[in-house]
Parts: sequence; C-alpha cells; structure tokens
Amino acid sequence: MTKVLVTGASGYIAKHIVLQLLQAGYEVRASVRSPDRADQILRAVKSHLNITTDAALPLTFVELDLNRDKGWAAALQDIDVLMHTASPFPIDTPVDDEELIRPAVDGTRRALGAAVENGVKRIVLTSSTAAVVYRAPIEAGLPFDESHWSVPHHPACNAYGKSKTLAEMAAWEFVETHATGCDFTTINPGLAIGPALDDRIGTSLQVVQRLLLAKDPALPKIGFACVDVRDVAAAHVRAIDRPATFGKRILAVSEFVWFHELATILSTAYPDRRIPTRLAPAWMIKSLALFNRRVRAVVPNLGVEFNISNQRAIDLLGINFLEPEKSILESARFLIEHDFA
Repeated sequence: MTKVLVTGASGYIAKHIVLQLLQAGYEVRASVRSPDRADQILRAVKSHLNITTDAALPLTFVELDLNRDKGWAAALQDIDVLMHTASPFPIDTPVDDEELIRPAVDGTRRALGAAVENGVKRIVLTSSTAAVVYRAPIEAGLPFDESHWSVPHHPACNAYGKSKTLAEMAAWEFVETHATGCDFTTINPGLAIGPALDDRIGTSLQVVQRLLLAKDPALPKIGFACVDVRDVAAAHVRAIDRPATFGKRILAVSEFVWFHELATILSTAYPDRRIPTRLAPAWMIKSLALFNRRVRAVVPNLGVEFNISNQRAIDLLGINFLEPEKSILESARFLIEHDFA
C-alpha cells in the first residue's frame, strides 16, 4: 500500500485530501502540531467512511512544526509520497509580512529536504493562484496560466501572496538543485469553498460566512477565482500517479466570481437574511483603507478580474470542476447548519 505523508493535515483543504486518499486506498500519515488536532481529523474523516473501528483505518499521526527540524526525518521514513499542504493562511494582513513568509518558505525547504534525505521520490505541493496573478498585466484577452508568476514586490501582492510565491519558488529551486530524481508537482488552487468536514471552517469559508452575517453594508468590487474544496483535494490525489503531471504546476480553479455576485447568489437563496449586494464606490473603500489595514489590502484589486485557465487540470487530471454557485450554496448550508452563520 502506497504511504502518503500529508503535512498540515488539520487544514480545511488538507482534511479533504486525507479523506480522499483514504477512499482511494492509500495509507496516510498525517502531520499535526498538537495531539488534539489528530482527534479532530480522525472524527472528521470517520464520519465519511464506512468503518467500525479506528484500527481498520490506515491513518496515523505525527507531530511536526514548520519552524522546527524535530521529527521530520522520522515522519518521512517509509513514505512514498509527500503531500505538503502546510502553510499559514490568515484572514487579516499581518503587521510584519515575515510572519507568513518565513514559516512558509523555511517550512517548505524543511519538508522537501527531509523528503529527499529519506528517499521520497514523489512530492505534491499545495501552492496557490496567489503565486500566479500578482504581476504586470498579461496580453489583453489571454488568461493567466501555469507559465505566469506573481512578483512579490507588486503593489497587489499581499503578505499571503508573497508567502505562497516565495515558498513555491523556493520549492522549484530546491528540486532543480537538490532533488533531480524526484517527481515534483504543485497544485495552485483559487479560493477554496464548499462544505468543511468538521467545525474548523478555515479562512476561505469566512468569506461566505461574512456575507451570511451581513457584516458589511456595501461590498468592494473585488472578486475571487473560486474552486470547490473537493475538486482541490481530487487534484492532489489524482496527481500522485499521473506521470504527465510530473514537473508541472497545475492551476485548480472553476470560475471567477465577483464578491457582489457571490452575495446575490446567497441573497436569493436566503432572502430573510438581508445580505448586502450593493457595491461600495471605490472612493469610499480607498478612504476606509486609510484607517483599516484589512480594507487597505483589497484596494490594489478593486475592479480587477482574474481570468485563470484551468485547462491543464482538465487535460491532465480529468477534473470536471463544480460550478461556483453549487459550492457557494453548499458552503452556506454547512455554515448555517453548524451555527456559524
């Protein structure tokens, strides 16, 4: 049985990856930062699997920290595939960008280095479209694709974008320099939405939660390249044994959706919630940005539509991406049923 180490396994996307790996017949070793996270993951995946005892589940846990060397060598012993998903993803922009950049970059190098030292030949890294779109405009009418890279000093590239860009760059550089015999792939998802597997909803679902709670009287004209979390997990799992994906970046997105369009979908489904759908004028957002760091982070993306190609994911992985409306509504249903909104 092929053994896969999934780092950051308590994350929103990572738990879906763990579940789909188990469903596909893989043995999973999941890394967590504390023992209580292991219990959360176990409960989450068990509820979706037809098993009677924990002993019947090929899932074990190991404690790892992106910022420490301890435990990495042992965690990667006898592992066939490293699936490195661990990376910070905050809702708020940190005061110091290095709070995100340092653990993302150093943690990626640490994970890949330990994998190579232990003879792991297959590595799949979770990156992001944030490592693609923050750059000078491309030719009019053309979509972003896997050949494009974000520029960390671009005005629109926030701390998260910098962390994902620099971590992925560091990974490719490491593989080319130190792991030429390793088959390496990155999966670059957009904004992942869809039902969580437990009550840890993650940062991306808070976008839907914020609308359901009607926290904003009007909405900035920003948008998201959305993708269902289950499609993101499927992309990771399918990439494991498909040679055509080796040495490639793969963008995992469904469609771009404006924030106010997302709100309209929710408002139509839940008319009693009075979900705001009107756009705030750009001058108002820019004025608020003078006093609010979270608002300031969206200003460079006002009115910017990210057209991102998913053709490689379709061609190489056979992903039939779910429509964003379905994912949005299932996200909302989950949040409401679990008293998050």
